[in-house]
Amino acid sequence: MGRVNLSMLEVTVSLELGIKSGLFFCTAHYRWYTMVHADGSVSQTWDYLNGNGLRGLIEIWPKPTATAWKLIGCYAAFEAALQLLLPGKTVQGPISPKGNRPVYKANGVLAYAVTIATYIGIWWFGIFNPSMVYDHLGEIFSALIFGSFLFCVFLYIKGHVAPSSTDSGSLGNIIIDFYWGMELYPRIGKSFDIKVFTNCRFGMMSWAVLALTYCFKQYELYGKVADSLLVNTILMLVYITKFFWWEAGYWNTMDIAHDRAGFYICWGCLVWVPSIYTSPGMYLVNHPVELGSQLALLILAAGVLCVYVNYDCDRQRQEFRRTNGKCLVWGKPPSKITASYTTTTGETKSSILLTSGWWGLARHFHYVPEILASFFWSLPALFNHFIPYFYVIYLTILLVDRATRDDDRCRSKYGKYWKTYCDKVPYRIIPGIY
Repeated sequence: MGRVNLSMLEVTVSLELGIKSGLFFCTAHYRWYTMVHADGSVSQTWDYLNGNGLRGLIEIWPKPTATAWKLIGCYAAFEAALQLLLPGKTVQGPISPKGNRPVYKANGVLAYAVTIATYIGIWWFGIFNPSMVYDHLGEIFSALIFGSFLFCVFLYIKGHVAPSSTDSGSLGNIIIDFYWGMELYPRIGKSFDIKVFTNCRFGMMSWAVLALTYCFKQYELYGKVADSLLVNTILMLVYITKFFWWEAGYWNTMDIAHDRAGFYICWGCLVWVPSIYTSPGMYLVNHPVELGSQLALLILAAGVLCVYVNYDCDRQRQEFRRTNGKCLVWGKPPSKITASYTTTTGETKSSILLTSGWWGLARHFHYVPEILASFFWSLPALFNHFIPYFYVIYLTILLVDRATRDDDRCRSKYGKYWKTYCDKVPYRIIPGIY
């Protein structure tokens, strides 16, 4: 009877993962078509698909082209070369459940600066027209969708035949293994970390590259860049700059330290980030809005403030961990809980949990300014259409789910200490509400 229940669970989870994967595949293209070819109107796209059915979906789905593959290949090779060749400080990640400690080369800021300077430079000197990327965007997304799927197949096979560490293994179901991943820290050779490449150097870097691409395209179309797109681009670049400045801290987060390298995280970073995260700017290319100086500056200031608070939350916790609690938080010695836990190898270790500063407001308060920042860089589109705000809604759902999963993981890891922590910091994300 127990085995039947397990099989039923596996079937249910596999079906759920299949449905999610199908939705991910379709949503990226559906949004691109709506913003580029349907005037940003969800209802217009829906009416077309409703009237034409599967044939309509096939017609609006551009096939990957040689040009798209070349653009992706050149970009991926360039970023991989920067990841391998640029100098950087050696940084250790957190100790894994199996007792391993990954080592990284922190050269993200330099790679980011070189990427942005190179992209602007090849446009300025007439070597490459970035509008070409926008003009082939649908084909690029198609190529990314299928190419990234094959890449995840490679990760699945590698996890079986050549895992990079003992932090790997099968959960006994091919679909679940493919979706969640086989390895925590997959690498090619000793120094090329695959998750750093997919999450940071390809995914997050493509966000910055596409943000600039949309400015170049609007300038080509209208002879200027509207203040709405400028505000959107500046805020996104401020956020991405913050990300690479803090990249070593990101290697301690759930994405890297706990989620395995599978379809969920890698396909999402390779496809979902460039197609969905950049979408407010994609919409504004063909829908320029003149905000006026006062409104533009107000939105910009509010967005920058949110990015700063998000950064300061992460900085505060990172400094607390770096000094083992021997630092000041908002001018005072930090309040903390020392929690012990047992690794999968049976070794007892301890961690300190910060319960003051930003982290005394809620256990995941840093998600609040992150969601608000995404709202402010979407706000320049105003409210003529819903679709520029899809990312805000998606991000909210993603972060609420991540906070729940993180709480569940910490409850399992720390036991009674986590209960004490939750008693002291009772709210999960929004102080006084949730």
